[in-house]
Amino acid sequence: MLSARVSDEESEPDGLVQAATRQACYKSSMRRADRLFLIIHALRGRRTALPARRLAETLGVSLRTVYRDVADLQRSGVPIEGEAGIGYLLRKGADIPPLMFSPEELEAVVVGMRFARAFTGARLMRAADAAMLKIEAVLPADLRQRVERVRIFAPVWRDHETSALGRLLDQLNEAINQRSVLVVAYRDEAGRDSEREIEPLCLAFWGGKWTVGAWCRARKAFRSFRPDRIVRCAASGEVFPDLPGQSLAAYLTAVGAGRVSVGT
Repeated sequence: MLSARVSDEESEPDGLVQAATRQACYKSSMRRADRLFLIIHALRGRRTALPARRLAETLGVSLRTVYRDVADLQRSGVPIEGEAGIGYLLRKGADIPPLMFSPEELEAVVVGMRFARAFTGARLMRAADAAMLKIEAVLPADLRQRVERVRIFAPVWRDHETSALGRLLDQLNEAINQRSVLVVAYRDEAGRDSEREIEPLCLAFWGGKWTVGAWCRARKAFRSFRPDRIVRCAASGEVFPDLPGQSLAAYLTAVGAGRVSVGT
């Protein structure tokens, strides 16, 4: 947070920002991605804080819009310091270089983010939103326009069932990252219920269904479980070791050799 007052002699954003602003403006309003890019560009390289009011005047938007845009950039991890009434600048020693993607690379990034939002849990959905915001904020103008022209969509649909699955995916992903043993109640394809301890190793998406690859302690073998068939799931409190024969690498080898069953 800044404690120093902004000098009355603080200079306006440079001519390049003003020129870019004029080019980015349309008949009614500027695209949000353009505003975010210009906010970062205006703050880049400054030694003193830039008042929000001057940003608003340059961008042709309200103070409230500037406050909201800066808050969104801060939440996404852009190192902006300051507050309303004082001004903003990039944290000392932190600069955000322009990203250089080919059009095809950018399309792949956008599609990947959209699929992450649509098919993962709430945690990765938020992360995908923040990452896309950050990327759009520093893309050159021609590539920001390219983002809007990507016509591969993954609509986000959240009902009770998909929301519950999203929460479970978050739980499974966290357990994988923490190497946490899980106690799961599982219902197989034939409707048979079982309870077992598993060591979760990875999640895989198969274009409609997820599986969690794991070492099953009951079967003493690798198994793939479908999260939509997990009735209950809880951490046991135990952290499992990375043993050579029960590791992710060993699981992937077994999958490639066709030696892994689904939930049996």
